[in-house]
Amino acid sequence: MSTAAEQVVSYHGEVYEPSLFRTYSKKIGMWLFLLSDSLTFGALLFAYSYGRISVPHWPTPFHGESIARASIMTFFLLTSSLTMVLGVAAANRGDRKWTTGWLLATMLCGAGFVVLHGMEWHGLIHEGLRISGFTAPPHVQTTGEFADITKSAPQFAGTFFTLTGMHMLHVTIGVVYLGVVALRKKFLPILAILWLVAWLGTPAWSPFHYGAHVLLVSLVVCALVLFLKPKDYTAHDVEVSGLYWHFVDLVWMFIFPLVYLMSTKIL
Repeated sequence: MSTAAEQVVSYHGEVYEPSLFRTYSKKIGMWLFLLSDSLTFGALLFAYSYGRISVPHWPTPFHGESIARASIMTFFLLTSSLTMVLGVAAANRGDRKWTTGWLLATMLCGAGFVVLHGMEWHGLIHEGLRISGFTAPPHVQTTGEFADITKSAPQFAGTFFTLTGMHMLHVTIGVVYLGVVALRKKFLPILAILWLVAWLGTPAWSPFHYGAHVLLVSLVVCALVLFLKPKDYTAHDVEVSGLYWHFVDLVWMFIFPLVYLMSTKIL
């Protein structure tokens, strides 16, 4: 039972229990979400690791180009963590201009990561590495290293696309999340343009075309939130979005060495 000194009185006179862990509810809610989400990624990392151990002659298909691209993607995410920290610091000191600028820089790094990862998927699918749910590109070769991997070790394609796809989905959602916090309703036309480009400007088998569905759902959800419950996002909101973004970056620090570096063919 809390004492009267520990209780919180609202503007309307109601008495509430003090906040859990002496922090605001949004932050607690985000930590609980990240805790549950870490279980999802933990299960996916375990599935990939189990497949790697249990399947004889686990494929090591990645070469210098893939590693270089993945290294640039890692640089983008590490840079985005820095800009996110600077954005939170600017929000805490009440500097709206710099807060928006750092959040936009974080979004730009995240978008660069998604584009590079989509290009990686595009090339792998075109070369024959895919799962049953993917549409086969027209006039594509059915032989080659990646096509052989799909036939001989389908676990590789299944775990690779599931794990990296789930992470890419989280990064995309994070970019949309930061866009709403930074720009509010001004972000909706930008999101609509990105959806049109992804939907109309890419072939049906392309990963960017699949991503158009994510952008469309994000556009609808963001429009509902921003029009039904408009608000001015505070430093607390920026800090909570930063927690999500740092979690996404941290997950990649496990995926990059496990999936890419350990699957590199050493000549």
